[in-house]
Amino acid sequence: MINVGSRLLTFTKPVVMGILNVTPDSFYGESRTMAADAIAQRAKSIIDEGAAIIDIGGCSTRPDSKPVDEDEEKRRLASALDIVRRDHPQAVLSIDTFRPAMAEWCVREYDADIINDVTGGTDEMYATVANLGVPYILTSQDSNIHDMLMTFATATDRLHALGQKDIILDPGFGFGKTREGEFAILNELDKLKIMDMPLLVGVSRKRMIYQTLGITPEDALNGTTAVNTIALTKGADILRVHDVKAAVEAIELTCKYRNAIITT
Repeated sequence: MINVGSRLLTFTKPVVMGILNVTPDSFYGESRTMAADAIAQRAKSIIDEGAAIIDIGGCSTRPDSKPVDEDEEKRRLASALDIVRRDHPQAVLSIDTFRPAMAEWCVREYDADIINDVTGGTDEMYATVANLGVPYILTSQDSNIHDMLMTFATATDRLHALGQKDIILDPGFGFGKTREGEFAILNELDKLKIMDMPLLVGVSRKRMIYQTLGITPEDALNGTTAVNTIALTKGADILRVHDVKAAVEAIELTCKYRNAIITT
């Protein structure tokens, strides 16, 4: 479990993190949400379809993208956070950013609950999240499970030394890995459970799926559900997705399958 504000978020059953991108250039076209009415509708859909967390990003991290400057990222995040906090004041909000100053601003101004940093972190970011006292998603850039475990061990030691309590591990599908390497990591994903920390998996419509199948991100929902289901059987606690309803259904069926094994 992790502390989000004054509440506890438990993972006795896996949960879904729905993606809300306030960007014009995310790799999956249908996830690009800029207008106020589109932001409101997307947030409503994420909540209504059963997600436990909304992950808001204002700076695309797709391969070969050029990050926008800090002022533009802040403008985009503010446009979304104003609407989401107005319409869903109790929602658990994660902020997808690699900038420590942005993380601090979102937590202090909008009571953001989680910081999701895809870069693997810096000393400044570690100190910032530890000072803020919010859960931190630590993402790996490593290309195999062995190196990932070593890096995670070092990074979590540094975070704990700063007083950071809640850490979520993300193996970083799509970051610094080959397709073959990503499937090898998926196969060994359960080895990360030795860290005894919640495990987030974000494969939604990514290259490991659509390039393997020879399709586009727009056609990759079925493949995403298949890979998410494998990840659930390997111990994933959080599925970060564009398609919340499909992920919720995958969790329901996987839990039913697990319970049937336990009771037979």
